[in-house]
Amino acid sequence: MWLKRFFSRSERIDPDMKYLVAGLGNIGSEYAGTRHNIGFDIVDHLAALKGATFKSDSQGSITTIKHKGRTIILLKPSTYMNLSGKAVRYWVQKEKIKPENLLVIVDDLNIAFGRMRLRGKGSDGGHNGIKDINQMIGKNYARLRVGIGGDFSKGQQVDFVLGKWSDDEKDEVSKLIQKGGEIALSFASIGLAHTMSQFNN
Repeated sequence: MWLKRFFSRSERIDPDMKYLVAGLGNIGSEYAGTRHNIGFDIVDHLAALKGATFKSDSQGSITTIKHKGRTIILLKPSTYMNLSGKAVRYWVQKEKIKPENLLVIVDDLNIAFGRMRLRGKGSDGGHNGIKDINQMIGKNYARLRVGIGGDFSKGQQVDFVLGKWSDDEKDEVSKLIQKGGEIALSFASIGLAHTMSQFNN
């Protein structure tokens, strides 16, 4: 009995070594490959890189990967972008994720296409997904903003954000997705400050 209790405790995941990486987007085939779904694309890339498969669960699709001794839970919320906070809060609470071990990946109109910015906290910057998460759990969590640029005419913001990448952009998008995955893995292995120093440009 003592041995059973010992091994049960030893197999538990150290909360300091467990991370949640939530890529934001909208579910449905009509949104696949759109600028607004770059968060989904990056966590899909991470899952494929590690040979993991997403499964439908409460509030989203979920899978778990390992990297350098860390356990990383990947989340694609099924609540649609504007209610992303509901899914993130659910999984943060369910998995007992520390605030400093949460990374949210989103698109950003205010950052030039091809650039990324990692921050440890902040305002929503006009992003509805971040706004909902901030309302649900507060502002003190890391977010990786992926620049999609703002090359659209007045009144065309929604069409631009929900539009597909142009043929000229697709090669760069592949590089963005790969780099976003590298940043997420670095965040979980060497921490926020060192990752910001290494990747922010």
